[in-house]
This record gives sequence, C-alpha cells and structure tokens, in this order.
Amino acid sequence: MAATLSLSLLTSHTIPLYYLILLLFILLHTTTTVISAVNITHLLSPYPDLSDFSDLLRTTTVATDLSDRTSLTLLAVPNSFLRSSDLLRRSSSSTNIADVIRYHVLLQYLSVHDLRDFPPTGKLITTLFQATGRATNNFGYVNITYDGQTNTTTVRSPAAYSQPPNNANIISLIKNLPYNVSIYTVNSLIVPYGFDLLASETRPPLGLNITKALIDGHNFNVAASMLTASGVVSEFESDEGGAGITLFVPTDDAFADLPATANFQSLAADKKADVLRFHVLHSYYPLGSLQSIVNPVQPTLATEDKGAGSFTLNISRVNGSVCINTGIIQASVTQTVLDQNPVAIFGISRVLLPKEIFGKNAMVQNTPPISGAPSPITSSSPLDLQPGPSSPPGSREELHSSANVRCVNFLLVCIGLVVCMCMNFVSIFL
Repeated sequence: MAATLSLSLLTSHTIPLYYLILLLFILLHTTTTVISAVNITHLLSPYPDLSDFSDLLRTTTVATDLSDRTSLTLLAVPNSFLRSSDLLRRSSSSTNIADVIRYHVLLQYLSVHDLRDFPPTGKLITTLFQATGRATNNFGYVNITYDGQTNTTTVRSPAAYSQPPNNANIISLIKNLPYNVSIYTVNSLIVPYGFDLLASETRPPLGLNITKALIDGHNFNVAASMLTASGVVSEFESDEGGAGITLFVPTDDAFADLPATANFQSLAADKKADVLRFHVLHSYYPLGSLQSIVNPVQPTLATEDKGAGSFTLNISRVNGSVCINTGIIQASVTQTVLDQNPVAIFGISRVLLPKEIFGKNAMVQNTPPISGAPSPITSSSPLDLQPGPSSPPGSREELHSSANVRCVNFLLVCIGLVVCMCMNFVSIFL
C-alpha cells in the first residue's frame, strides 16, 4: 500500500516536471534557431517599399556579413528616398556602395524605449562600417539624438563638416525581434564622412605604375613579371579610385620557397590570375589599419570575381606582426613597399595559396613562427513608434552566434541528462 502510494505521488509529480522540461527544451531549441543566423533580406521581404535597399544588402554581400551577428539594428531606406539619392548614379565603386550600406547597420539591438532614452546631445553607436577598419577616426559611428518635444529621433554623422546627406530621421519600427534584431525605416540615406557622392566620377588618375614600384622596392622581381605577364596589373591600377586597393606581394624568396606539391607554375592562366587577385584587397589599408583591423575575414578581388564567401583572407595581429591566413598558408607582412593613399603595397613572407584552388592537397610546409617575423618597415616613399521592450543589462554588447549556440547547446545537453535521469528514476519504481 505504501509502495503504491509512493509510486502514485512520484508519478503525479514527475510527469508534469517531464512536460515542463520538454517545453523548455523546445523553447531553447527555438532560441538556438533564431540566434544562430540572421536572414536580413528575408525579414525585409514582406515590405515591397524596401526592395531596393534589400537588393543592395544582397548584391553588396552585406547581408552575408550580417548572417552571423545576433545583435543589430538596421536603418532601412525606402525606395522613394533611396532612388532620389546619388548613391547609385554617382558612385562607381562597389566598395563605396557597400560601405554606405554598412553605415546603416548598428552593431547593437535598440528598442523604441532605447531610442527615446537618448539625450538631446546624442550618443555614439558603432556601425558595421566602423568595424571594417576603413572609417577615419570615429567617423564610422553615428550619433543618435532624441527630441522629446517633437518626438523625433535623428541619426547623423558625428563629423559636423561631412558632406550631405549626413543625417536622417527615423520614421517607424517595422520589425522587432527582442533582444536581437530591430529594423527601422529612415527618411534619407546617411553617408559617412569621407564619401562625396556628388564628386566627379572622372577622377584624374594617380599615374601609379605598380610594376615599377615593385622593381624599385627590390626583391619583388618574380611578382612584378607575373603581374605583367598575366595582365591583371592593369586591373589593379584601374581600381585605385574609390576605396583604393591594398596589395600583398610575396618576395622572390617566398616564390623560391614554394613547395613542389603546390604546382603553382602548372596552373592554367586563368587560375594564376585568380591567385594574383587573391593577393589584393579592394580597399586602402595603411599598416596601422591592418594592425587594428576589426573584421578579420576580408574579401579579395578574387572574391568579387568568384562570389561572396570564397577567396577570403583572415588578417590578424600576432606578436606585433600582421598575419595573413588563407586556411592552408600563413604569411606575415615584412615591409611596406608603398603607402600612398589610395594604394598600399606590402611585402609578405609567403605566397598566398587559396584553398579553393589548392585545397588540402598542397602539402604546404609548416609555417615558421610569427614571433620571428621582422617588424614592418615603412619605406620613404518624425516618429510614431510602438514602444518595445528595453534591452536588459548586458544585451547592449554585440553577441556572436557561435558563443550563444555553444551556451545553448550546453544547456540542451544538461536538460537532456535531467530528462533521462527522471525517466530512469520512474522506471525503477514501475
């Protein structure tokens, strides 16, 4: 009788607990799905008046940049305002367009309540453009102010002397996923400092001869001859305008140290050209910007030709040196050959072999320790918003999906163990 009573009590208390745990499991699994990826163009798809802005997010690959972020605020520009701007008519550089769009991505979740908490003097918020390392000083930030008398939230460039359009008013909230993603519409494109969309597209050429600069730099004869023979050097020189270019050029010794298994010389001409484009960033990065780069994964000219996500370089600072990793090769910057805005040329210790061509079969030699790499040497040369939930403490910082997913997965494992233990405990009495 006592055993039957105990079993009855155990069952009556355990079964509700089991369903509670199962419910938590489902909720946490749903949370994992939500925070593991952000499909920003999908979130914008129900709004036809934002189709042009959504297309820019997709074609500039900014949408891909946002897929692994879990805390952001997007300032979307409706078609009527976007089409009246000079962004697409005047700017010939795809990088310029992409960086202007990145300036509309704030790297933290902001609810309506958060916006109304900003003082009249404003607060600086980091944008995705600032995270590229290409912004001058703190001009990759935006200053957000709230005027309680007019109920207006304004987003503007922190540089008072920047070219217009340098500010916009938030119109409405169209999407809110607390505490990860919020999307607002604004009444104007916002252009960061240093971008003059009204400037003439026929900018006079710099007259830079990249091949001559390499020969004058010494120890770059192999690279100079390969660039000339392939014809890609003319592509590089034509890309000097706009955001500029950054070239990583292997030394003659680096070419001599190529392992025979890499079979570089036996590549078809178009593959060799891809490898050479793989050594070039379509933006001007002086040495200081490379050393403090925020977004380590950088697209190359080969990326623009082959598609987003391919032929990228991972750039970081290791023991005081700039380290470049392709996934199978790790090189370091050994010297500055030329730094003349908008062109930077750096000598590097290894030939950068893209994994898309060489894969894991290149059998490359072990990379020497970066700590022994020499330090780089510069050569002489109006608002009607529905209030949303305020961000909880700690949610203001940018969160990465990988860390969130790991934490949630750990919780799921723990919950699974608890479920198993409860069920085993019940089976013993049954």
